[in-house]
Amino acid sequence: MTSSAPATPAARENYPQLLSLAVHELRTPCSIVAGYLRLLMREGGDPLTDQQRKMITEAEKSCTRFIALLAELSEISKLDSGFMTLAERPFDVFSLVREVAGLVHEAQDREVRLEVRGDETGALATGDPDRLRAAFDAIFRAILREKASAVTVVAERRLVTRDGRVSAVVVVADEADVQTVYDSPQTTFDVKRGGLGLALPLARRIIEGHGGQLSAPEASTGEQRARGSALIALPITESKR
Repeated sequence: MTSSAPATPAARENYPQLLSLAVHELRTPCSIVAGYLRLLMREGGDPLTDQQRKMITEAEKSCTRFIALLAELSEISKLDSGFMTLAERPFDVFSLVREVAGLVHEAQDREVRLEVRGDETGALATGDPDRLRAAFDAIFRAILREKASAVTVVAERRLVTRDGRVSAVVVVADEADVQTVYDSPQTTFDVKRGGLGLALPLARRIIEGHGGQLSAPEASTGEQRARGSALIALPITESKR
C-alpha cells in the first residue's frame, strides 16, 4: 500500500502561480465558447428548433457558471500569493450580518427560515466589508442547504471577550442548538460541499485574512449538528458597550 508524499516546499511555493496559470489558460477558451453560444441564439441563419434553443441555453448557463468558478479560483490564487490585499474600511460586523441574512432565501421552499438575533450593533471593525458580505452569504447558504424542512436557523450575534481580546462572534445553528454549538469543542468548518462552487474555501480565506476564524462543532456532538452549524469569530477594533 502506498501513500502520497507530502508537498515539497517548492510545490507549496508554486501552488498560487499554478492556479493563476490555470485560470488564465482556461478563461480564454471558456469566453470564446460562451460568445459563440450567444451568437447562435441571437443572430440569423436557419431557425432553431425549441429543442436546439433549450440545449444552447443550458450550455450557455453551464459555460457562465464555469467562468464564475474561474473568477473564484483567481481570487483564491491572488489571496494565497499575497497579490490581493483586503480593503481597510470601518464597518459594524453585526449590521453586516443582518444585511446579508435579509437577502438569503436559500431553502425557503422547504420552510427553512433564517433569523438574526442577539446584539444589534457595537461590533466595530476595520476590513473589507464587501468581501465579508460574500463570505457570510456563502456560509449562510451552505448551512441552510443542509436542513430538511420546517426549521428555524438562527444567526446569533455576541460580543465575546477572551484573554483581553474582544471578538464579534456569530453562531449559526438550529434554534434549539445555538448555546450547545457555542459551548462545543470546535474544529475546522467543512468547506468541501457541492453546489456552492469555491465560495466556501474563499469565505474561509477572507475571514482568516481579517484575523478571524470559521469553525464548526466536532462530529462527536452529532453529525447533523456538526455539518449544519458554524461559529464565525472576527476581531473588533472598538466596542460601544
